[in-house]
Amino acid sequence: QVHLVESGGGSVQTGGSLRLSCTASGDTYLGYCMGWFRQAPGKEREGFAIKYRGSGITYYADSVKGRFTVSQDSARNTLYLQMNSLKPEDAAMYFCAAARLPPDQCYSGSQHPEFFTYWGQGTQVTVSS
Repeated sequence: QVHLVESGGGSVQTGGSLRLSCTASGDTYLGYCMGWFRQAPGKEREGFAIKYRGSGITYYADSVKGRFTVSQDSARNTLYLQMNSLKPEDAAMYFCAAARLPPDQCYSGSQHPEFFTYWGQGTQVTVSS
């Protein structure tokens, strides 16, 4: 079992920055696939950043590439999402998710939220123009 808690959401103006955190507790061994997803009202859940714990490789969707950065603090079991140059279209509920997946399945998980077993409660990001 893994328990995930996101924090750091809020309201910013266009061009602003936020840093989200996802702290994991429970079964947090290496080998977990971690993902950041977001969902805006009336839209499907979008997987935009996927990281296999212990790997230096992070997948980013084109929609966030160059603006968002995922990092991790293994000692704190925390995954961070630094979001810069925020746009109104980035406004959404942001979720982190985890699953025990092999790397190849992990990185395809951006298209398959059903791969992820554990989800946080979400944190809201609002971007005003």
